[in-house]
Amino acid sequence: MKVIAGLGNPGSKYDGTKHNVGFMVIDKLANDYNINMTKLKHKAFVGEGIIKGEKVMLVKPQTYMNLSGESIREILKFYKIPVDDLIVIYDDISLPVGGTRIREKGSAGGHNGIKNIISQLGTDVFLRIKVGVGEKPNGWDLADYVLSKFSKDDEVALLGGIDRAVLGVELIISDGVTEAMNKTNQKMR
Repeated sequence: MKVIAGLGNPGSKYDGTKHNVGFMVIDKLANDYNINMTKLKHKAFVGEGIIKGEKVMLVKPQTYMNLSGESIREILKFYKIPVDDLIVIYDDISLPVGGTRIREKGSAGGHNGIKNIISQLGTDVFLRIKVGVGEKPNGWDLADYVLSKFSKDDEVALLGGIDRAVLGVELIISDGVTEAMNKTNQKMR
Protein backbone atom coordinates (compact mmCIF):
# COMPACT_ATOMS: atom_id res chain seq x y z
CA MET A 1 0.00 0.00 0.00
CA LYS A 2 1.20 3.50 -0.84
CA VAL A 3 0.65 6.34 1.61
CA ILE A 4 0.04 9.62 -0.22
CA ALA A 5 0.15 12.55 2.18
CA GLY A 6 -0.74 16.09 1.22
CA LEU A 7 0.43 18.81 3.58
CA GLY A 8 -1.64 21.73 4.77
CA ASN A 9 -3.29 23.34 7.75
CA PRO A 10 -6.69 22.23 9.10
CA GLY A 11 -9.66 24.55 9.29
CA SER A 12 -11.68 26.58 6.81
CA LYS A 13 -9.62 29.74 7.39
CA TYR A 14 -6.73 28.03 5.57
CA ASP A 15 -8.76 26.78 2.60
CA GLY A 16 -7.32 28.06 -0.67
CA THR A 17 -4.03 29.23 0.86
CA LYS A 18 -0.68 28.53 -0.71
CA HIS A 19 0.39 26.32 2.21
CA ASN A 20 -2.64 24.06 1.58
CA VAL A 21 -1.80 23.05 -1.97
CA GLY A 22 -0.97 19.52 -0.72
CA PHE A 23 -4.52 19.21 0.65
CA MET A 24 -5.86 20.43 -2.72
CA VAL A 25 -4.02 17.64 -4.56
CA ILE A 26 -5.33 15.01 -2.10
CA ASP A 27 -8.86 16.39 -2.54
CA LYS A 28 -8.54 16.02 -6.33
CA LEU A 29 -7.22 12.46 -6.01
CA ALA A 30 -10.05 11.60 -3.60
CA ASN A 31 -12.59 13.07 -6.01
CA ASP A 32 -11.10 11.44 -9.12
CA TYR A 33 -10.89 7.99 -7.49
CA ASN A 34 -14.02 8.21 -5.31
CA ILE A 35 -12.09 7.88 -2.04
CA ASN A 36 -13.94 8.96 1.11
CA MET A 37 -11.73 11.25 3.23
CA THR A 38 -13.94 11.60 6.33
CA LYS A 39 -12.22 9.07 8.61
CA LEU A 40 -10.14 10.73 11.34
CA LYS A 41 -7.26 8.44 12.42
CA HIS A 42 -3.67 9.00 13.51
CA LYS A 43 -4.17 12.79 13.71
CA ALA A 44 -5.23 12.89 10.04
CA PHE A 45 -8.16 12.60 7.71
CA VAL A 46 -7.53 9.38 5.81
CA GLY A 47 -9.17 7.47 3.01
CA GLU A 48 -8.31 4.15 1.42
CA GLY A 49 -8.88 3.23 -2.19
CA ILE A 50 -7.29 2.04 -5.42
CA ILE A 51 -5.28 4.19 -7.83
CA LYS A 52 -3.94 2.56 -11.01
CA GLY A 53 -4.47 -0.90 -9.53
CA GLU A 54 -2.55 -0.16 -6.30
CA LYS A 55 -4.07 0.11 -2.84
CA VAL A 56 -3.47 3.60 -1.44
CA MET A 57 -4.14 5.59 1.68
CA LEU A 58 -4.68 9.29 1.13
CA VAL A 59 -3.69 11.39 4.15
CA LYS A 60 -4.35 14.98 5.21
CA PRO A 61 -2.57 15.52 8.56
CA GLN A 62 -4.59 17.64 10.98
CA THR A 63 -1.64 18.56 13.21
CA TYR A 64 -0.91 21.86 11.44
CA MET A 65 1.91 22.06 8.94
CA ASN A 66 4.84 22.22 11.35
CA LEU A 67 3.92 18.88 13.01
CA SER A 68 2.91 16.93 9.88
CA GLY A 69 5.54 14.27 10.54
CA GLU A 70 3.81 13.10 13.72
CA SER A 71 0.78 11.89 11.82
CA ILE A 72 2.76 10.40 8.94
CA ARG A 73 5.12 8.54 11.30
CA GLU A 74 2.14 7.09 13.22
CA ILE A 75 0.50 5.87 10.00
CA LEU A 76 3.65 4.25 8.61
CA LYS A 77 4.34 2.56 11.95
CA PHE A 78 0.76 1.37 12.59
CA TYR A 79 0.33 -0.12 9.09
CA LYS A 80 3.97 -1.30 8.87
CA ILE A 81 4.49 0.62 5.62
CA PRO A 82 8.09 1.23 4.56
CA VAL A 83 9.12 4.83 3.90
CA ASP A 84 9.73 3.72 0.27
CA ASP A 85 5.94 3.62 -0.14
CA LEU A 86 5.40 7.20 1.05
CA ILE A 87 4.67 10.13 -1.28
CA VAL A 88 4.45 13.62 0.27
CA ILE A 89 2.85 16.49 -1.66
CA TYR A 90 3.45 20.09 -0.61
CA ASP A 91 3.89 23.73 -1.62
CA ASP A 92 7.20 25.14 -2.87
CA ILE A 93 8.01 28.86 -3.08
CA SER A 94 11.04 28.24 -5.30
CA LEU A 95 8.78 27.12 -8.18
CA PRO A 96 6.45 29.43 -10.09
CA VAL A 97 2.73 28.95 -9.47
CA GLY A 98 1.72 25.63 -11.03
CA GLY A 99 5.26 24.35 -11.53
CA THR A 100 5.80 20.78 -10.35
CA ARG A 101 8.84 18.81 -9.34
CA ILE A 102 9.22 15.24 -8.11
CA ARG A 103 12.21 14.38 -5.93
CA GLU A 104 13.27 11.11 -4.29
CA LYS A 105 15.14 12.75 -1.40
CA GLY A 106 16.56 16.03 -0.20
CA SER A 107 16.69 18.63 2.50
CA ALA A 108 13.65 20.43 3.87
CA GLY A 109 14.62 23.54 1.89
CA GLY A 110 13.23 25.74 4.65
CA HIS A 111 9.80 24.02 4.59
CA ASN A 112 8.80 23.36 8.20
CA GLY A 113 6.38 20.55 7.34
CA ILE A 114 9.11 18.65 5.50
CA LYS A 115 11.60 19.47 8.27
CA ASN A 116 9.26 17.81 10.78
CA ILE A 117 8.70 14.76 8.55
CA ILE A 118 12.47 14.29 8.16
CA SER A 119 12.88 14.61 11.94
CA GLN A 120 10.03 12.18 12.72
CA LEU A 121 11.08 9.57 10.14
CA GLY A 122 14.83 9.93 10.71
CA THR A 123 15.50 10.13 6.97
CA ASP A 124 15.28 12.59 4.10
CA VAL A 125 14.88 9.77 1.58
CA PHE A 126 11.20 9.72 0.65
CA LEU A 127 9.30 10.65 -2.50
CA ARG A 128 7.93 14.15 -2.68
CA ILE A 129 5.92 16.10 -5.18
CA LYS A 130 6.38 19.84 -4.94
CA VAL A 131 3.76 22.19 -6.34
CA GLY A 132 4.90 25.74 -7.00
CA VAL A 133 3.15 28.61 -5.26
CA GLY A 134 5.49 31.35 -6.50
CA GLU A 135 8.19 33.39 -4.86
CA LYS A 136 7.49 35.53 -1.82
CA PRO A 137 7.30 39.19 -2.90
CA ASN A 138 9.85 41.60 -1.43
CA GLY A 139 8.72 43.03 1.87
CA TRP A 140 6.43 40.10 2.69
CA ASP A 141 6.88 37.89 5.73
CA LEU A 142 7.20 34.25 4.57
CA ALA A 143 4.48 32.99 6.95
CA ASP A 144 2.08 35.70 5.77
CA TYR A 145 2.81 34.80 2.14
CA VAL A 146 2.26 31.04 2.41
CA LEU A 147 -0.90 31.61 4.45
CA SER A 148 -2.31 33.99 1.83
CA LYS A 149 -4.81 32.89 -0.81
CA PHE A 150 -4.02 32.53 -4.50
CA SER A 151 -4.94 35.45 -6.73
CA LYS A 152 -7.49 35.07 -9.55
CA ASP A 153 -4.58 35.50 -12.00
CA ASP A 154 -2.92 32.38 -10.59
CA GLU A 155 -5.98 30.12 -10.82
CA VAL A 156 -5.29 28.53 -14.22
CA ALA A 157 -1.63 27.85 -13.41
CA LEU A 158 -2.56 26.47 -9.98
CA LEU A 159 -5.14 24.06 -11.43
CA GLY A 160 -2.55 22.91 -13.99
CA GLY A 161 -0.08 22.24 -11.17
CA ILE A 162 -2.66 20.27 -9.18
CA ASP A 163 -3.47 18.20 -12.29
CA ARG A 164 0.26 17.54 -12.90
CA ALA A 165 0.75 16.50 -9.27
CA VAL A 166 -2.17 14.05 -9.62
CA LEU A 167 -0.60 12.75 -12.84
CA GLY A 168 2.71 12.43 -10.97
CA VAL A 169 1.08 10.20 -8.34
CA GLU A 170 -0.56 8.09 -11.04
CA LEU A 171 2.69 7.71 -12.99
CA ILE A 172 4.75 6.87 -9.87
CA ILE A 173 2.29 4.05 -9.17
CA SER A 174 1.89 2.78 -12.74
CA ASP A 175 5.23 3.50 -14.46
CA GLY A 176 7.77 4.37 -11.75
CA VAL A 177 9.48 7.48 -10.45
CA THR A 178 11.72 8.16 -13.45
CA GLU A 179 8.79 8.21 -15.87
CA ALA A 180 6.81 10.42 -13.48
CA MET A 181 9.72 12.87 -13.25
CA ASN A 182 10.17 12.96 -17.02
CA LYS A 183 6.51 13.75 -17.63
CA THR A 184 5.68 16.11 -14.75
CA ASN A 185 8.79 18.04 -13.67
CA GLN A 186 7.93 21.49 -15.04
CA LYS A 187 8.82 24.97 -13.96
CA MET A 188 6.12 26.74 -15.98
CA ARG A 189 6.12 30.43 -16.98
